[in-house]
Amino acid sequence: MSPLNLVVDQLVGPAASTQSSLAPAPTPLEGLADFLEILQFLIREPSVVGSEDSFFRVLRRELDEVGAEVSYYHGVLVAQGRRPHDLMLSAHIDRHGLLCTGPNEFQYAAFIAGNQSELTGDSVSEQMLHTIENRFQGQRVQAHLPYTGTYIGQGIITNSYICPERKNLIFEVDGLDYLQPGTPISFLDRLQFKDGYISAQLDNVISAAIIIFLFRCGFEGTALFTAQEESGRSWRYALSWFQRQRIATQRLVALDTSPYHSREAADQQLVTLRRKDASADFAAATTQELADRCTQLDISYSYKDDYIAAQNLGRPKPYSLGRTEMGRLTAATEGSVTGTTLQIPTTEYHTATETASLASVAAVIRLLQTYLD
Repeated sequence: MSPLNLVVDQLVGPAASTQSSLAPAPTPLEGLADFLEILQFLIREPSVVGSEDSFFRVLRRELDEVGAEVSYYHGVLVAQGRRPHDLMLSAHIDRHGLLCTGPNEFQYAAFIAGNQSELTGDSVSEQMLHTIENRFQGQRVQAHLPYTGTYIGQGIITNSYICPERKNLIFEVDGLDYLQPGTPISFLDRLQFKDGYISAQLDNVISAAIIIFLFRCGFEGTALFTAQEESGRSWRYALSWFQRQRIATQRLVALDTSPYHSREAADQQLVTLRRKDASADFAAATTQELADRCTQLDISYSYKDDYIAAQNLGRPKPYSLGRTEMGRLTAATEGSVTGTTLQIPTTEYHTATETASLASVAAVIRLLQTYLD
């Protein structure tokens, strides 16, 4: 047995004891170690929002190896099997990081001025900006050439604060004063294991890893990997592909992570579903199909919109439902391109220590494997 298999066997058990009593915890998934090897590899590859080109090339190589038909368009990589319309999956592949914007000046890449026309102020990312502004002190970062992803140096964040004029997180970084404007800087990221949980900047490389794993297991549908979701642009790239192909669908499932305020709240369900977001209602039949399969597999689930509604009871300023890629696609096409979301509950959202239970990861993969022959 490989060391990673031993880790899985040791860690899935403890995670199960923390799960909700709504359903029994799943048994360890055969092949979960293979998935984690994919995830470990992808996490090491930079994909700062707005500078995803090198990561797209990594994905293409992995997908070419399993025989998928792969096409690369501006902002979206599309992989298809022999039955491309059976089920469509999507995952944004950008991750948060910094962008050098001037001499020894570094900003949160998603919210630089050039992106702010796409942001409406009610996305989860924007609403959490004040929550996360002090989480980065001491975080190691590494700079890369924008297109190739070639490593060009490391530094450490010494301070971060919100600039009210620029409406963005500003970082003070020691060791990268030589960088030119436009250089992307990623968080130095490695997959960590502890007591049945995995931690890294999981949003949303974990979904990309799940899709690659599914293709290795025989998935024959369509997968879309989109850029710049964190800056509000990814839905436009996906929409352009659907329009180019003249495709309408109700069976698009967007994979992502879903933030919770505490570990206890995250562990109340193995998977998170949604009926809607702030932009639109999702495809009710597709959402119900996922819920029914969860029930058949004894996978506990909840609806994030219900959770947010409960959190808002008595709050003078309610939390937003958020504006997701799925909601924006649905609204823009008046429901001709729609579907639902399937999310992994996490804590420490938008940091390099975002945490998910292995039991939740295994449950999402088991659910999606029901779509394989």
